[in-house]
Amino acid sequence: SCSTCHVYIDPAWVEKLPPASDMEQEMLEFASAPDARLSRLSCQIRITDAMDGLVVTMPETQAEI
Repeated sequence: SCSTCHVYIDPAWVEKLPPASDMEQEMLEFASAPDARLSRLSCQIRITDAMDGLVVTMPETQAEI
């Protein structure tokens, strides 16, 4: 992962998702304006039916690779 798929998870959903892996957390250090609680790499979230209605917001800018 390269952090260009960085998104903010809606606070209501943060606890409903599996935690970020160590690798994902390390890659988020390269993201634009990461938020320790809300930031995730969307490519690392395995989508399931239980996530129907998940709300994410994209940052105004993304990191350049």
